[in-house]
Amino acid sequence: MDHCLSLVRAADRPIGTARYGHMFPSLDPLKIDSSALLRAGDVGGMCDALTVEGDDATEAAGWPFFGQLIAHDITADRSPISGGALRNARAPLLNLEILYADGPIGSPFLFDVADPDRFLLAGSDVPRNQQGVALIGDPRNDVHLISLALHVALLRAHNRLGLSFEEARVQLTWHYQWVIVHDFLPRLVGPALVSSVLAEGGRWYAPALSEAFIPLEFADAAYRYGHGQVRHSYRLVDGGPARPLFPDLAGFGPPAHRVDLAQLFDMPGRPPAQRAKRLDGRLAASLIGLPARVTGEVSEAAYRSLAVRDLVRGENTGLPSGEAVAALMGETPVPSPAWPAGTPLWFYILEEAAQLCDGNRLGPVGGRIVAEVLIGLLRADPASYLTLEPDWQPTLPAAGPVFGLTDLLGD
Repeated sequence: MDHCLSLVRAADRPIGTARYGHMFPSLDPLKIDSSALLRAGDVGGMCDALTVEGDDATEAAGWPFFGQLIAHDITADRSPISGGALRNARAPLLNLEILYADGPIGSPFLFDVADPDRFLLAGSDVPRNQQGVALIGDPRNDVHLISLALHVALLRAHNRLGLSFEEARVQLTWHYQWVIVHDFLPRLVGPALVSSVLAEGGRWYAPALSEAFIPLEFADAAYRYGHGQVRHSYRLVDGGPARPLFPDLAGFGPPAHRVDLAQLFDMPGRPPAQRAKRLDGRLAASLIGLPARVTGEVSEAAYRSLAVRDLVRGENTGLPSGEAVAALMGETPVPSPAWPAGTPLWFYILEEAAQLCDGNRLGPVGGRIVAEVLIGLLRADPASYLTLEPDWQPTLPAAGPVFGLTDLLGD
């Protein structure tokens, strides 16, 4: 318990709009030459996936984008105070704030005036103002067409419930939380690790009720795994052309293409979807050269690369090496010859996944960080199903024997 309290105290410092802290405060930051990070992540460096064939993983292509929505949800929590201002430091929650914002009273533009229990939709899009800016609970979910399609699918799931706003919000949120624990996490870290964390609690992350924070080892390393799962290109409709995520599918405007989620997730009665890219420390070209509309102006061309940004972010926030975290956890570090002085934690987690899990899921270090944080956030939330009713089961219909994400996404 003392260890857990020390972690919470380490998170008291506000960064942005949520509380952040170190998950492994006893470990020293990795010292590494910044120029080496830029070379590794830039065009032609070790993080540049030069081949575009033969790197499919076992899971469907849409899962890392669901993970992206979870990341937005954790960091989008609102806590209204007088005058509509927001507190600078608040507990991160998995409560679909990305959809609901401040509800029909605080965010009326999201809801149908004639029926404020329901979201307002514009066909397969969210409503937009005269300049094409999305009227959406979290603008980050408009960054590309796939995240927007998932956002709209969840809005439709709320509307299908046919309940009052508050009843529908609780129902959808609890089903979403169930999906995270029983569908998303087992695919990402393995069912045995999920079962272990549920039964035994977190070894390294177990904040008290309402005292959660976001570990930097999670936010700036382990949970950036999804960048390595982005495919080189995506087919959005059956028989359609394959397009790179950026710039072709970039958002922040009315959708230019229709997205059939059955191309991204294994939907009942439909052919298998495209697969996610294998985790191997290499990113697709569309992420190595992000468009200016996503990055904004940059001081160096290398900062167009998401790999560079991931590597530099870990350095800036003082993350330890992957080898140091593995040793602390009692795991045998995987060899990483390219980093003789120690491997940046983000890259280490991708390399560990490649060497130990054939790139199909996270290994023991990355998997434990992610599982402990997501389950720990739910257990620290006084309104989550894991806190209020841990034996709760989904009540919505399931196409298969176990309720899953595709049961929420289907019409």
